[in-house]
Amino acid sequence: MSAVLHVVFGPPGAGKSTYAREIARREPAVAFLIDEWMARLYAADMPEPVELDWMMARVERCEAQIWSTAAAVLATGTSVVLDLGLMRRADRARVAEIAEAVELPLQFHFVTAPREVRRERVLARGEVRTEAFVAAAGPEMFDFAEGVFEAPDAAELEGCVISQSA
Repeated sequence: MSAVLHVVFGPPGAGKSTYAREIARREPAVAFLIDEWMARLYAADMPEPVELDWMMARVERCEAQIWSTAAAVLATGTSVVLDLGLMRRADRARVAEIAEAVELPLQFHFVTAPREVRRERVLARGEVRTEAFVAAAGPEMFDFAEGVFEAPDAAELEGCVISQSA
């Protein structure tokens, strides 16, 4: 069986990281979760209040390193699960282009949940600090992220595994 690139995306608080870990256990595969990388590498140095430019520069660094490491894992024949956020359609299209260019089997997974469930999850992250904790996300941060997320249309969902978390 050849390696597969599993790409998990969805709105904030949908349960993407939990779902990505489940895929990794089931496949087996190696999961790369941007929130965990950000927490481990940068949470201790994060300015207060959080500065978007500071954060995005580090997200880009993490994503570049994740891609490099994931490529090495895939080259061994082991599947990979990516949870990079991918809030915009253009981000997801870029991933599809990369996979197609290197003829890598790709499976998108769309994870979602009702808005209020997602909002509560995001707000609770600051209260229960897990290893994936990066920064406390208040209502403003949730609303910002919610506004950035571009929901997939029917064409993008075609062939996509869809998961509704509760």
